[in-house]
Amino acid sequence: MKLLIVEDEPQLLSLIRKGLAERNHDVSAALDGTTALQMLESSNFDVVVLDVMLPDINGIEICRRLRAAGNYVPILMLTALDSSENIVSGLNSGADDYMAKPFKFTELEARINALARRAGQSQKPAEMIVVDDLEMDMNSKKVTRAGDAIQLTAKEFLLLYYLAKNSGIILSREKILDNVWNINFDMNTNVVDVYINYLRKKIDKPYEHKLIHTIKGLGYVINP
Repeated sequence: MKLLIVEDEPQLLSLIRKGLAERNHDVSAALDGTTALQMLESSNFDVVVLDVMLPDINGIEICRRLRAAGNYVPILMLTALDSSENIVSGLNSGADDYMAKPFKFTELEARINALARRAGQSQKPAEMIVVDDLEMDMNSKKVTRAGDAIQLTAKEFLLLYYLAKNSGIILSREKILDNVWNINFDMNTNVVDVYINYLRKKIDKPYEHKLIHTIKGLGYVINP
């Protein structure tokens, strides 16, 4: 399996990675949430082992962002916070399993295997987002408009997804930066405007009816 371990304790991370690699798994690692999100955006994994307490973005928030973006990779939360409230919070954020530290490696491996089997046996129903004649298939990541296939980069897809799932809602640049780029608002960046322009060229320019609109002083909205 292709696994991602997100853990900020280097010694524990090394032990987990070594143990899983010895079982012939392809193991990648991240010491913080920002790196983990970047890796999850660029690569597909069979299972993610995710620590809750991380130095930047905590595991709960990472899990929420992944699920909001349509990423349903199996997630095993691994943390020292084993109270009922923390377990419920982790599972409600979208995690598939929860394991408290300290733990036995054999149990960790067994739970990873169980999550992978469960994911292989059950196929999540196709999630379609439709705005007018624009369709987004969240499983295949295919986008069409009026039946025409549209090729998007990963970041363009995430931006379009965030706009489409909030169809009719004006989204400020601050909200878009936070939800699509995972960064706080920066008065000096025009990355949102640049990517909106990229999307317009692909989503709107070839068609008479425009979907993406600028609301002066407020942000952007996608409307049917």
